[in-house]
Amino acid sequence: MSETVNFMNMCMICHEDKVVVMDRKSQDWPGITFPGGKVEYGESFIDSVIREVKEETALNISTPQLCGIKHWMKDNQRHLVFFYKTKEYEGKLISSEEGEVWWERLDNLSSLDLAPDMLDMVRVFTEDQISEFHYRMEGDKWISNLK
Repeated sequence: MSETVNFMNMCMICHEDKVVVMDRKSQDWPGITFPGGKVEYGESFIDSVIREVKEETALNISTPQLCGIKHWMKDNQRHLVFFYKTKEYEGKLISSEEGEVWWERLDNLSSLDLAPDMLDMVRVFTEDQISEFHYRMEGDKWISNLK
């Protein structure tokens, strides 16, 4: 059985003990998160995350490393987010219409108004033994799993 898939990405850009965060203005998933977005038709996943980071932060990243995934089923479609991280970037951080961006200490993220489940996602980015964040419906309730 085949399924329709919606591909997205997210990138944790690191510099010493800080990461780039974004206060998303989108109503579908507001809050503080890492930059990222949708993969365009025919685009490579690496090119997509580089483009999305540039659009949302004005930074030119290089050598993004795949470090995990997040996925869930909704409306008969799988939504799959590739998680990348990098320490390689050039340019000056500039906010976009997507939201304000800034450098934040990684250990301070829990005190911010984060997007839903962002702390669990940070674990996928930072803990080598976790590479998957999966949501599933049980009855009318979402259940999440880190693996």
